[in-house]
Amino acid sequence: MNPRLTRQQLLRRGAAGATLLSLPSLLAACGGGGGGGDAGGGELKDVLNFSNWELYIDTAQTRKAAGLTGPTTLEQFTTESKIKVNYYEDVISNSEYFATVQGRLRQGQGVDRDIIVSTDNDRFLGEYLTNGWALKLDKDLIPNITNLIDAQASPPFDPNREYTLPWFSGMDGIAWNEELTGPITTVTQLLEDPKLNGKVGVWNSMGDTLGLVMLENGDDPAKVTDESFDRALAVIQKAQDAGQIRRFYGNDYAQPLATGDLAASMAWSGDILNLGDPKVKWGIAEKGGIIWTDNMLIPLGGSVPTASTYMNFVYDPTIAAQLSLGANYISSTKGVKDEASKLNPDASANTLAFPTDEMLSQMHQNDPAMFSNPDYEKRWLAVQGK
Repeated sequence: MNPRLTRQQLLRRGAAGATLLSLPSLLAACGGGGGGGDAGGGELKDVLNFSNWELYIDTAQTRKAAGLTGPTTLEQFTTESKIKVNYYEDVISNSEYFATVQGRLRQGQGVDRDIIVSTDNDRFLGEYLTNGWALKLDKDLIPNITNLIDAQASPPFDPNREYTLPWFSGMDGIAWNEELTGPITTVTQLLEDPKLNGKVGVWNSMGDTLGLVMLENGDDPAKVTDESFDRALAVIQKAQDAGQIRRFYGNDYAQPLATGDLAASMAWSGDILNLGDPKVKWGIAEKGGIIWTDNMLIPLGGSVPTASTYMNFVYDPTIAAQLSLGANYISSTKGVKDEASKLNPDASANTLAFPTDEMLSQMHQNDPAMFSNPDYEKRWLAVQGK
């Protein structure tokens, strides 16, 4: 059973929440308290402002490709809740988005968003939480939180899931334009093949890029040492000095791959299928990939009831299945594969949404200590010329 709260129930709870939030809001404004903030709107609103990555939700086009019928999940949410969603695809990279909002957040100001998405494979998610720039979820409005898979229930950055819920998980790999090159199967080939010179993309995210390079070097990205970091950084520096790398990208590499400005690039698993260009292919590098999770959070100034209402909606397995099939990424909702098979009997064949055990066995996680090392961050920015 997956409860959907009525708008009347939500309004009653929202009104109560406004009173309950008033004291913590005052404390947060005065600099009291620790961890995430509690200052924010306690009122259910008619509009939800949501910042996310590009190619990261079901659309009419991707639903059709996935064999789904009917309105998108955003349209379904608005019909059911009467809450309009302003959906912004303005997260190009974690670092760039953070740079646009941190000034206002430092001043205790809102950023005109109720939900933003940030990745656990970077330092910025931790910045939002440790600086008190994220508001507590209203779990009374998220009864479907019981559908969160056990593996995601207690991450180190938010052990009780008080401030975040997963949006999707995905895998790091390599994409290539087959009109310009044959399959690119290793990171070494990507970064050293002279036929690709000047037409290679890598991420501006330290964890994603250096994680793949560490695997290629035979090092463990889950246990980063100064020596393994130096080796990985040297590989990128060499490729940069040789002119192999066209640019360090956020998630804006997909179109350059399609147009031929890039011949090959490090790429996230679902982006290429969502691009819908048959000449652009994706695969896991021979030495393996990195798995990561993007997390929803409510920034200062956001409406907790409105955001929590949406989070409850997307944790209904039927909705989560549509999202996963339509975006080609991995859901953290229990029962999602069974629900997807009801929607489309061929759904289990989508290995980007439902990776095989073999694919998952090739995935690794990054050492969180790498992201909090200021020397590593400084040197990573220097390689990019920043």
